[in-house]
Amino acid sequence: MNKRKFLKQVGAASVAAGLILASRSSEAQAPAGDVKVLIVYHSVTGNTEKMAQGVAEGANGVSGTSVVLKKVGEVTGDELLACDALIVGSPVYYANMAGEIKTFFDNWLLKFRFAFTDFKMRNKIGGAFVTGGAISNGKETTMQSIHAAMLINQMSVVSGGGAFGASATTGPDSPGIDEKELEAARALGRRVAEFAAITKRGSKS
Repeated sequence: MNKRKFLKQVGAASVAAGLILASRSSEAQAPAGDVKVLIVYHSVTGNTEKMAQGVAEGANGVSGTSVVLKKVGEVTGDELLACDALIVGSPVYYANMAGEIKTFFDNWLLKFRFAFTDFKMRNKIGGAFVTGGAISNGKETTMQSIHAAMLINQMSVVSGGGAFGASATTGPDSPGIDEKELEAARALGRRVAEFAAITKRGSKS
C-alpha cells in the first residue's frame, strides 16, 4: 500500500469516527421531552379553581414542564395516559372529596376502560389540594382519600405546600383564597413537577 492511499484511508476512518461521536453526543444532549402535568379540579364557588391556578403557576415555573388545567368533567382518558403527573383538587364535602371527583376516579374503570389489572396510571406522580370552609372539617382526610385512589392505581404520591398537599380555609373567618394559601398551591405544583422530572429523566445527582 502506498503512502498516499494509506493516508486517505486513515483520513476516511477519522471522519467516520468523528461522525459517530458527534451523533452519540447529540443523542446524549437531546431533551427527553416536556414533563406533562395534568391538573384536575372541581369548583362551585371558585375557591378550588383559584387554588388550581396557583398549582398550575407553580408547576409552570419548573423548566421543561407543560401544564394542562381542566375541570374534572372535561378530562379524557387520553389526557390521563399522556400525563407524567396528575394533581387533583376538590372542595371538602362531609370530610371527603366531592362526588364529582369520586366519579372521576370511578370513571378510570367505568368510562375510560382502564382495566384494573393493567395499572395504566402506574408510576405516574400524584398530588392533591383541597379547600374547606372551616379550619378543622376534613381537609386532611379529603387529601388522603384522593391519595388512596392514586395509590390503589400504583401511582407515586408526593406532598407539597403542606404535609399532605396544599389546602385553604374559605369559611366566614377566612373568606376566599389569600396569598399564603396561593403560595402553598404553587409549592405543591413545583414539587410535583420537579419530582416528575426526576422520575422521567433520572436524577443527575
